[in-house]
Amino acid sequence: MTRKLTSAALVSAAALVLGVTAAIAAQSTVGADPGVTPTSVLLGGTSPLSGSASAYASVARGADAYFKYVNGRGGVAGRKITYRYVDDAYNPAQTVQVTRQLVEQEKVFAIFNALGTEHNLAIRDYLRAQGVPQLFAASGSTLFGSQASEYPGLIGFQPSYLAEGWVYGKYLARTQPGARIAVLFQNDDYGKDLLAALKRGLQRSKAKVIAAQPYEVTATDVQSQVAKLKASGANVFAIFATPKFAIQAYVFANKLGWRPKLTINNAVSSASNIMLLASEGGRNKVVNGSLSIVFFKDPTDPKWKNDPAVKLYRSVLKRYAAGANPNDVYHVYGMAVAWTTVELLRRIGKNLTRPALVKAVSNMNIPRNPFLLPGITLKTGAGDHFPIEQMLLQRWDKGSWKSFGGIWAYRGA
Repeated sequence: MTRKLTSAALVSAAALVLGVTAAIAAQSTVGADPGVTPTSVLLGGTSPLSGSASAYASVARGADAYFKYVNGRGGVAGRKITYRYVDDAYNPAQTVQVTRQLVEQEKVFAIFNALGTEHNLAIRDYLRAQGVPQLFAASGSTLFGSQASEYPGLIGFQPSYLAEGWVYGKYLARTQPGARIAVLFQNDDYGKDLLAALKRGLQRSKAKVIAAQPYEVTATDVQSQVAKLKASGANVFAIFATPKFAIQAYVFANKLGWRPKLTINNAVSSASNIMLLASEGGRNKVVNGSLSIVFFKDPTDPKWKNDPAVKLYRSVLKRYAAGANPNDVYHVYGMAVAWTTVELLRRIGKNLTRPALVKAVSNMNIPRNPFLLPGITLKTGAGDHFPIEQMLLQRWDKGSWKSFGGIWAYRGA
């Protein structure tokens, strides 16, 4: 039996068809990927807002401040950027849990700026299976750049630990050819990468690693490790650690009366406040002369006092991260990553999809990020997800880092 539709029913049916058609058209315009609308894009990530590595929380806060600054100027390609970062307490198990929440409940477009080597390793298979880009992992793990064909959606940002450690080795071999080096390292891929790269840089020189002591991230302190390293007779002490343990290493070395030359990895040296804590109010004589690398503009370095990008950094931080310490340059790192992300979104334009983002990060050639040092280019290519492989050396002198020499460019060893 056939029933006639009333005029009201016809109007309702037509409206439904038109609504579905409009929804499909909208999806074809902006992409059907979660986290994207014509006016917004949602990024998510994890950060140690608490726990032993909470000093790194500034990385997320700096990025968030820059996105808010961009939103205040109209966003990018008509979209405002929301960055939802959550605490994982520097615990990979928590990283997995909260990342799943961001993907499955919050429906983020991409995981952005998640911090930590083991933490990013813990989520990369899950994110690949979900088709979610893992954008600019805050780690220098070599794996995040060398496995682009296997994990096309995963990319780091900072120089790889392979490049960083190699530079330390080459510099020590050149300037202290008979150096006897002792190393404190975190007992995971982060610390092991740096130790292996240091040894690679020392190859074919008389400088040698004569002792190495690991520590666990769950440890209370590293006093026994520092004592053993001092007993080795080393005259150079390399610290490949996170902030809490790096400060302890400086303090314990000073208390033991050990006065080696110090080398410290960038992930710790980046924050001048950490070095000031390690100096114990100037009483720790071990700190002065410490060596590290840098690839972005440090606002505590006098040479950048009047730099336009550093002035912008300070004004953005003051307005969008009230109370944040402008001398904590993890904020600068966060802004450098956020600036790069905005530039990629600008280049992609209106048709923002996950495949478009993966394609963009895999073919970068960005010669001037204002927060990076002059001469450093963000560049990727086929099978190469190492955006930055250039850096300067810097030395801690009278309360601040001061860069010196020319740019080191790592091209394999």
